[in-house]
Amino acid sequence: MLAEVSAEPLSAAEHLAAVEGPDRGACVLFTGEVRDHDNGRQVTELEYVGHPSASDVLRAVAAEVAADLPDGSIAVSHRVGLLKVGDVALVAAVSAPHRAEAFDACRRLVEEVKHRLPVWKRQVFADGTEEWVNCP
Repeated sequence: MLAEVSAEPLSAAEHLAAVEGPDRGACVLFTGEVRDHDNGRQVTELEYVGHPSASDVLRAVAAEVAADLPDGSIAVSHRVGLLKVGDVALVAAVSAPHRAEAFDACRRLVEEVKHRLPVWKRQVFADGTEEWVNCP
């Protein structure tokens, strides 16, 4: 299982390679990328800031999903730092013997990461304003 919070660019190919195997009939890959808009406003960049516990939380979430997927594998990473439009902020790859369980586990993994990971987002808009999102 791969689960990390990183300031380095994320590679979807590396995550997919980490879960592939000859006994896996399905590999599902999700990438969350910085988009150029939010609520009708043009976004120029994002900054993700993680709490010191973020890596531990990410590993715990991945372990919980993996526990319900005994014949599968999981790789998930979230990026922190300054990201530009088009950069990858989240990668989740899940493999399993069959597609339904791989799709279900990947969706659960992404939703749990988005819900529980203590990483906060600062959006910078084209007009020079900014806002923090999902802060406690």
